[in-house]
Order: sequence, then structure tokens, then C-alpha cells
Amino acid sequence: MGTENGRNVTIAMIARLAGVSVPTVSRVINGRSDVAPDTRERVEALLNRHGYRRRSPARRTDAALIDLVFNDLDSPWAVEIIRGVEDVGQTSGVGTVVSAIHWRISSAKQWLDNMRTRSTEGIIFVTSMVNPPLQAELRRLHLPVVIIDPAGVDPQESPTIGATNWAGSLSANQYLISLGHRRIGFIAGPPHLMCSRARMDGYRAALGAAGIPVDDALIRPGNFYHEAGFTAGTQLLALPDPPTAICASSDQMALGVYEAVRKRGLRVPDDVSVVGFDDLPEVRWCSPPLTTVRQPLAEMGMLAARTVLRLAGGERTESPRVELATELIVRDSAGPPR
Repeated sequence: MGTENGRNVTIAMIARLAGVSVPTVSRVINGRSDVAPDTRERVEALLNRHGYRRRSPARRTDAALIDLVFNDLDSPWAVEIIRGVEDVGQTSGVGTVVSAIHWRISSAKQWLDNMRTRSTEGIIFVTSMVNPPLQAELRRLHLPVVIIDPAGVDPQESPTIGATNWAGSLSANQYLISLGHRRIGFIAGPPHLMCSRARMDGYRAALGAAGIPVDDALIRPGNFYHEAGFTAGTQLLALPDPPTAICASSDQMALGVYEAVRKRGLRVPDDVSVVGFDDLPEVRWCSPPLTTVRQPLAEMGMLAARTVLRLAGGERTESPRVELATELIVRDSAGPPR
């Protein structure tokens, strides 16, 4: 710490002047290599100009961290994203702090207060609740932010990472059509999420391309959880002319459909074909193993972590929006209609 006109020269002051995060200035001071050359030069010039005195290298510095923020942690796919972020963190010597804000502004404020007390390299949000006041505060702190699978977020605000939801849903429904299905039920996700709307559009596009009229009676709302899949599956199977196949917008809802099929005395895929979306680890072990669209959740977490660390080092992102490819994983839950 130095002095300028009687004032203490702090790392936060240098970060503000340089337009970078506090961790980036710390990296320059500690001689770390993961800082862009032009950023390092700018920070070094400010340190010298304002007379900042470096601490003794023998003194221990705070561990670098990435903040990973979810709305909730009650879904298996959250674990996959955490695993991807952790993999990058371990190889980069960066820890991960996982938080859930539960869709509440008060929880977001508490998280923000806690975050200010630690040495955060940057933040990964797996949430659409990045409200304007929170965005403004994060900009003031010069902390890099990356958003995974956003809903209604301007990609110019922060880099975003998603998956090809439309293409994945299109391939799942085209596969069912190729098996001979013409009455295909669809269980949607929360309508305010971009990924839900994209999966619905993929379903409609597959039917339209095959010349099959969309029957609104075969579409049911959902929320990605087991109970919604069970409820929607029960309703679809109770129709006078039930679907011969059901495409669910998540694996958890697909497993809920399994239970609805079982309770009706039917079997998958003999009586009803079922397809999911996510490819969670457990679906290959259910009976029968679930045909589903693999969403690269761990890879999304890895890319988000790498992007945060690059931004913290003063680098720029090549694209504000990245979509990783989905893949149809064919197992035993879908077959030709009876």
C-alpha cells in the first residue's frame, strides 16, 4: 500500500482506475502469468504512477475463487455444472463457492454482501434473476460475469453459454416420427425460460416438417421436475385418443411419465414411447434405459469457468453467446407404435 496526497493507494483504487477487477490487480502484483499483456502493462503503469508499495512476498495472499450462483440446488443437472466448474478450478488453482439465491432479492443481496468479503475472480450465474441493481453493482466492482443458459438476458451485458435446445428437441421428435409415431405428446418446461421455448419450437418444427398437424391437446405444461411429468403423463394417457409417444423437456419429467405409464398398467416402450432431455447420469440405469437428448452440462460449466478466468485476466471473449451441441442418445425407451 502506498500514499498519494495523504491518501492510501489501495488495490481497489488501482482496479477502478484500470477498469479491471481487484483479483486482476492482485495477479499483476503477485507476478502471475495469466493476465493479458496489455492489461498487465496498464496496471503496472498505474501502480508505479501512484506509488503503490508491494507487500512482502512472504506474506500469504487470499486464495482465488469463482462464485457459482444458482436459483436452486435441487436438480441433478446442477451437480453436473458444478462438476465442470470444479474441474477447471482444480487445474487452475482456483476454488469454487456455490450459492443458491432461491429466486429472492433478499437472498441475492445476502450473497452479494458475502461475496464482497472474499477474493472472487468472477461470477457464474445459472439463473435468469440477474436484476438491474445487481448488474450495476457487479459492474461497479469490475467483476467478470458469465451466465449459463440464460432467460431474457441481453447477451451484450455478459457472455452467455447455452446448448442447442431447438436442434436437440427437433432431433428427438424427428426420431419418434421416424419410428412411425404420429400422435406425439409434449411436456414443456417453464414458459419464461428461453430453453423451454426453444424445445417447444423444436417439437413444432419436427411435426410441421413431417406434415403432422400440431394438436394442442397433446401439449402439457411442466416445470422440469418429476411431479410435473407424472401429472402431465397421467393427463395425456387419459385422453380418448392418447399419444403413442411422449417427449418430455427434461429427464426428470420423463421419469415422471414412466410412473404415470406404470400406474395405468402400461409399459414403456411397448405401449408408450418416452424421450427425455438432459442425459442425467441416472437415466441410463432406469428400466428401460431412457432415450434422451444429451445436454453437455459439465462442458457448459467448464467453458463458463474458463471464460471467467480469461476475463479476470483482462482478455476478451470471442463471442457474447456460445451454444454447445446437443446429441440424441438412443436407448430402449422408444420403439414403433403398436
